[in-house]
Amino acid sequence: MKLGKALVFCASCLSAVLDGCGRNSSSAPRDESVESILTPLQVLEEAYSDRRSDIPVVLKGVVDKVLRDDNEGGRHQRFILELENGQTVLVTHNIDIAPRIDGLKPGEPIVVSGEYVFNELGGVVHWTHHDPNGSHQGGWIIHHNRKYE
Repeated sequence: MKLGKALVFCASCLSAVLDGCGRNSSSAPRDESVESILTPLQVLEEAYSDRRSDIPVVLKGVVDKVLRDDNEGGRHQRFILELENGQTVLVTHNIDIAPRIDGLKPGEPIVVSGEYVFNELGGVVHWTHHDPNGSHQGGWIIHHNRKYE
């Protein structure tokens, strides 16, 4: 599947799942719904190797490491997400806009919806929250069956 088609597919599936959950709901989509919208790892591998950014993604992985919050500018909760293929990405979750993820620990499974940005270390996923201005596609994080957006 070409990158453009995969992204359109992922974006349309994401909309369907979010519509089914309700934007303000704290309940997570069912596991089978999440599985159907995951970004193929090949898409992320190609984005990294081609140094591309601004790619909407839905990623499932394991928390590799919980980092200190970034408190400069907007406050962000940060952690390293390890994907099934071994690639890691930094997740920066804006806690001025969305709730903090309670009890986040290494080794726990997590699903992240946001925007991928290339960097030399594997990339960053941000926009893991709703957009209060309504001008950007919102994201979310699912941890222990709770949806943070």
